[in-house]
This record gives sequence, C-alpha cells and structure tokens, in this order.
Amino acid sequence: MPSVNWTELRRSLLGDHDPSVLPPSVQLPMLPHAVLEFSRKAEDPNAGPGELGRIIETDSGLTCDLLKYVNSAKFGIKKKASTAQQAITTLGIRISKLFLLTAGVQHAMKARQSKLINLQSFWLTNLERALVARETAVLLKANPDVAFAGGMLHDFLLPILTNENYSSYAQYMQIPEPQRPRLVDFERKSFGWDHALATAQVLMSWSFPDDLICCVLLHHGGLDMLKHDELGRTAVAAVAIAALIPDPLRQSGAGLEQLLELDSIWPQLHLSDLAERVDGQMREMSPLASQHFSLKRRCDKSQLAQTA
Repeated sequence: MPSVNWTELRRSLLGDHDPSVLPPSVQLPMLPHAVLEFSRKAEDPNAGPGELGRIIETDSGLTCDLLKYVNSAKFGIKKKASTAQQAITTLGIRISKLFLLTAGVQHAMKARQSKLINLQSFWLTNLERALVARETAVLLKANPDVAFAGGMLHDFLLPILTNENYSSYAQYMQIPEPQRPRLVDFERKSFGWDHALATAQVLMSWSFPDDLICCVLLHHGGLDMLKHDELGRTAVAAVAIAALIPDPLRQSGAGLEQLLELDSIWPQLHLSDLAERVDGQMREMSPLASQHFSLKRRCDKSQLAQTA
C-alpha cells in the first residue's frame, strides 16, 4: 500500500489558513512554553536529545510525565531512564514530540471546569480510547504512537465547547438515546460546524503533525474508515474505531454494538482480549482507573444483552 501524503490530505480537508469556525468568545487553552519550544526545536535537524531534554526539564510536570511514559511496561527497557535526555534517546525525537504535545494539551486543560461533563470520566475515556487506538493500529500495521495521540486528543475541546454552548449541548443530552443523533450531526445542524473540525483547526494552528490532525478531523468516520482505499490501514482508521467507545456525552449510541459486530467479522481483533489488555494498561497509567467502568466489563455486558 502506498504511503499517504499527510500534508496534501490535510490541505485538501482543511486548507492552510482558513478562518477558525470557533466564535471569538471561546478561550482556548495555552500550551506549556516548554512544549512549544520543544516542538519548534525538534524541527531542526541539528537538534539532539541533550538540547531537547534541557528544554523539557524546565517543566517538572512534563519531565515526570515523559519519564513515567518511557519507563512503563510498554517499552520494557532494562535500564530505567532518569533524565529527559535519556527518555528522548530511547523514544526518538518524533515519538517524544507526539507524547509531549499530547501531555501538553492535558496540562493546559487541567484547570478547566465543565458544567456538563464529568471530567474524570471524560479523561479516563480518552485514555481508554487512546489505548484501544494504539492496539488497533498495531493490528493494522499503522503508526501506534499517532493513533494513541489521536485517541487522547480528538475530543479535548468538548469541555470548552459545552461550556460555551451549554444550552445547546444540554438539549442534546436530553434527547432519548434511541432518537439521539450522532453528536457531530447535531453540532453541524446547530452551529454549522462540529467539534472534530474545530479541534483539527486548533491543532493545525499549534503546528501539530499533519497525520495527527487528520486522525482528529476524521475520528467520527466509524467502521467505514476501514473500507477507505487510502486510509483503511492507517492510524486514522484505528482512531475512528476507538472513537466508537461510549463516552460521557454518548456521542455514538450504538458504538459498542458496532465494535462487537466488527469483532465478529475480523477474527484478528479479539475484542475481549484487547479490552483486557487495555484495562491492565489503564490501571498502570492512572490511579483512577479502578473507578472506571472498564471496557472489558462493558463488552461482556453488551454480549450478554445480545444473547439474552
């Protein structure tokens, strides 16, 4: 399969300088300075792990996040990294940049409040989706790190947007689930845009990688993304599959049923085993994971309901 020209695809979908769909009143988060400086410097072919590590070490929170990530069981390194430079050397500059951009967004959103969304549940769902996207990307032989970042970031603007347009989103939540449309369809009808487009535009303004921007923009493509000639074996498809997992806004009411349907026709998926791996990874990565209604339990419950 030929490689995707991500810049060309992103330009065809978003352009280069189209005006933001968001109203001027929306207050966007500010990325940590260390993330912006790292991202800028990482584009310099002469920049090495030492120089980049010193940039990250100006932010203790990001340094801790990076070390926790590289020392996790996912990488299985024998000698644990103890400095940002060692972490970047182990991960490589591109993977380090993807992780730090993702962590930077989370740091920027920590102080935000939401009138409609339970933020603990929201971020745990994002982590769960990110892990599912990464596991699915491995099966598709796609980029697992881009898929993980896409799973973490595709909905990150929703706490801000639901505050800005509280009455509209509250109305959406009051629609009985059997009649409730997909959130993106409701947004397009109500506002003329959706959160996927708004988020992709924000990431583009922050100079995020084009493949990650495409993952965010197309994350509501559902199972149809697997049939796409160009994108069906990329991180875009992996993120779209993971986005079917139910979230606090119930954006796609039948998402879990669609995943079970996919499992029945794609034997390599092994959804039950995948869900069990993801649950274990969540417990390793978040102390709050025990309070989350795990994907494995939801899959088992849904399967029982289908056979009853």
